[in-house]
Amino acid sequence: MSNSVETNHSAKVEGAINSMSEEKKEDILSSFEGFKSYLGDKVSKGEKLGMNEEQLAKTAQKVADYLAKHEEPRNREENLLHELWKVGNEEQQHHLAHMLVRLVQ
Repeated sequence: MSNSVETNHSAKVEGAINSMSEEKKEDILSSFEGFKSYLGDKVSKGEKLGMNEEQLAKTAQKVADYLAKHEEPRNREENLLHELWKVGNEEQQHHLAHMLVRLVQ
């Protein structure tokens, strides 16, 4: 993706998360199974729209980056992901995003 497309994509991801109600966020993030279910649904929709694994991983990376900056982990699994995200460089975060996509496929 070019820089302007990447910036636009990031803004759309952040906008979608920001427009989500606190209740909806809590439903998704309160349990790891709920998070996986939500992510799995979004990955499935992305696949139906023709997104390949790299595009899905880039989107997952944007969401994970947003969550790491704006949301507190609500369970042990999210805490582990949060800690891994914080210590990883951008390449490692991208690999983790790929693994998350594969986890829910």
